[in-house]
Amino acid sequence: MHHDLVVRGGLVVDGTGAAARRADVAVVGDTVVAVGDDVGRGRREIDADGRIVTPGFVDAHTHLDAQFAWDPHATSSCWHGVTSVVIGNCGVTFAPVRPGDRSVLAEMMESVEDIPRAAVLEGLPWDWESYGGFLDWLERIPKGVHVGGMVGHAAVRIATLGDRAPDPDAVVTADDLARMTALVAEAAAAGALGVSTSRTLRHRVPDGRYVPGTWADADELTALADAIGAGRVLEVAPRFDGDGPAEPRVDEELAWMTAVSRATGVTVTFNLTQTREQGWHYRRACNQARSANARGARIRPQTSPRFIGLLTGLAHRTPFDAHPEWQALQALALPDRLARLRDPSARAALVDAARTDRAGLDDFFVLGGADDTARYDTDPARSLLALADAAGTTPVEWFVTESLATDGRLVCSWPLLNQRVDAIGEMIADPLVLHGLGDAGAHVGQTMDASTTTTLLATWVRDRNVLTLEEGVRRLTSDPARTFGVDRGVLRVGAIADLNVIDLDALDCAVPEFRHDLPLGAGRWVQRSRGYDCTVVAGQVAVEHGECTGATAGRVLRHAAGSTTHR
Repeated sequence: MHHDLVVRGGLVVDGTGAAARRADVAVVGDTVVAVGDDVGRGRREIDADGRIVTPGFVDAHTHLDAQFAWDPHATSSCWHGVTSVVIGNCGVTFAPVRPGDRSVLAEMMESVEDIPRAAVLEGLPWDWESYGGFLDWLERIPKGVHVGGMVGHAAVRIATLGDRAPDPDAVVTADDLARMTALVAEAAAAGALGVSTSRTLRHRVPDGRYVPGTWADADELTALADAIGAGRVLEVAPRFDGDGPAEPRVDEELAWMTAVSRATGVTVTFNLTQTREQGWHYRRACNQARSANARGARIRPQTSPRFIGLLTGLAHRTPFDAHPEWQALQALALPDRLARLRDPSARAALVDAARTDRAGLDDFFVLGGADDTARYDTDPARSLLALADAAGTTPVEWFVTESLATDGRLVCSWPLLNQRVDAIGEMIADPLVLHGLGDAGAHVGQTMDASTTTTLLATWVRDRNVLTLEEGVRRLTSDPARTFGVDRGVLRVGAIADLNVIDLDALDCAVPEFRHDLPLGAGRWVQRSRGYDCTVVAGQVAVEHGECTGATAGRVLRHAAGSTTHR
């Protein structure tokens, strides 16, 4: 009897951390039915000799909430081995929502996550009010990956308090709190994986106020966590930023996280990155989380395996946009920008405008151009300033010359978070730290980090040997799956057949490119990969050699009484 699919002869890394072993994987329908030798024939067979075979990756930190409306395959995530995503991070979601507040939520998403308001309002049907209704919409539409969601504190506050929601001095009455907890409890009953909130001072609504929930007290946070229920997740963008030393803020944030987790049984996960301004605060946060867990809390910091940087290039924003001559390029399509640079007089005006620009350009690192392989090592010799100096020219002249030589594919990045490679390595090596912060679907005109799954394997497993292959795969699969209570991330008999076939030696990220493929022609950065032979979602080959096949076997992952229902 033939199986539907057999992946034959690969090195199976099953996601549990167990030793890799040579084995075949057989799939019938959407389920793995055999892992081992002599599994029989398949109607389709994939030769995995010389490849690793892993569970599909689980991305715990995305903002793909709206993107599924116009992009069922969740690009760029699907090009990097991701088969399950968690949406609804950082407190900003599109439900619950009163009919009159749709624009408010869209504007907040644009302000916080750089997802264009017009694209959101045009792309979403907005045929729900409750969070359960939002999940029902996700259930109805085709999806190339599985998706589970958290309900956002900001949306809950807006639905309850209206325009008072962002006010730092807003008085939350007992009735207000009861209404908020009822909305969160409704989301829990509908299958939400958790509740999320933002306390960072980086997140603001369009009128300049901080997002709703920023100033919520511990009682409110505890009530929301209690309403979502033990065994689920409270995700936090914490308030480590601000004036003065970061250490007191780390102490304050970890204190309430510890209290909330111990009181309610939720797992608290928070964003953690290194910056020059904050020094070694990430070590303090990890140590305090470890200490809290020893006292009964469940706290998981999460970080990115590379720097998070602002992307610049001729296709979108450039390092020289402070000059009106360069700003004027923003109104032009890329071919017209290239034509402007090729015109001698126009080029001379652009170069003259920025000829003396040097300050700060040692922090702009060239990711790549003609070679089409992105580098994230922050080698000082690859800064825009260093490359220009080495060539005996000015930074703007070097940028123009290389942009023309690559037909506009040259991309530089300005690292804002995780600026030190050694600090990233420290966090990646710590099993307490969850892989995350890719922000897939967000900051579409600023960053592109949906590809960090590829970076983890290529950089920290293959190139630097900081993690073993087995541990690196576990970090991308069963670790986030277990944290969020979804039964994904393990390649075993009886599991949903989500898997990757990967040429580890060839694995790399391509240089990001800017496209105008959002609703109403809005633009975004995307990033492809090399090294993924194929990605299978629920038994169907979803991506093959970098191209989506059109398969849409993804399901909504709903939490239910300590487990997920999705089959």
